[in-house]
Amino acid sequence: MSDNDLYRDAAEALGHAEELILACHVGPDGDALGSMLGLAIAAENAGKSVQSSFGSPFTVPFNLRFLPQTTLVPPAELSAEPELMVVLDVGAPDRLGELAAIAAKAGTVLVLDHHVTNDGFGDIAIVEPSAAATGEIVYRLLEQLGWEVTPEIATCLLTALVTDTGRFQYSNTTPETLRIAAVLMEAGGEPTVIGRHVYEEAPFGFLKAAGSALTRAVLDEERGVVHAVITQDDLDAAEIGWGDIDHLMDTLRLAMQADVAVLAKCYSDGNVKVSLRSRGATDVGSLAASFGGGGHRLAAGFTIVGDPDEVIAQVVSKVGEHR
Repeated sequence: MSDNDLYRDAAEALGHAEELILACHVGPDGDALGSMLGLAIAAENAGKSVQSSFGSPFTVPFNLRFLPQTTLVPPAELSAEPELMVVLDVGAPDRLGELAAIAAKAGTVLVLDHHVTNDGFGDIAIVEPSAAATGEIVYRLLEQLGWEVTPEIATCLLTALVTDTGRFQYSNTTPETLRIAAVLMEAGGEPTVIGRHVYEEAPFGFLKAAGSALTRAVLDEERGVVHAVITQDDLDAAEIGWGDIDHLMDTLRLAMQADVAVLAKCYSDGNVKVSLRSRGATDVGSLAASFGGGGHRLAAGFTIVGDPDEVIAQVVSKVGEHR
């Protein structure tokens, strides 16, 4: 089926549905949350009954709380068997957390995503790895529907583009990305608001927690890897939560001797969430996939149960296989 046919089918599903649930991946980033909330507001403006959510822990990251949350509800409050469920920026069903059970009971599941590791689950799946962000796909779908892009929606979608391209610095930025960004600015999207909240604000406790983690940072110059561990104890001592440390990876990956940055987040339940970033020589998407995770060539991750130092050692040992 051609992309045009998929967008037509997606638009028809959205146009006919009276009630819908929108969901993004657990631990949402700017693209996941911005894409979901932008589409949710557009659907609500079109007269739909809309709920949006993501799996536990149900906490909006500190630097994304400026986004409109009027449609956002905890997972426990979602309708059990929605007519239509739209899944955004989710590379695999397990990334939905407990919302995967709701997707299994939905009348129709529409997937909008740009992860190269996405095999195309759902009844209708628009998966475009060439898109810099899922926000690009949402924008094109709104064009297909003829739904108005208000300033509020434009800021949501612009957040998706800005964050997944690293402020238009990453290699996934295309001329089309910049054209869409320009249209969103013309529609009222506010890059200054996005930049201030996403990149220039953090609770004071972030400095303490980051300091603790960075004192444990290790550089493996031979393999070109820098890695660090941050624990629940670090966060408790700094009186912050997991959603407050998004800037930490940006700091860790500054080490110029490293192509790959690895950050292991150690949760109190024994899970270790590993985030991976690459400057370009290493495909961290395939590296993450070897551990049951996924993502993109330059940004990926996975969750595993184990000792964080042992997990990092396994990751570092495999880096060379993915260059």
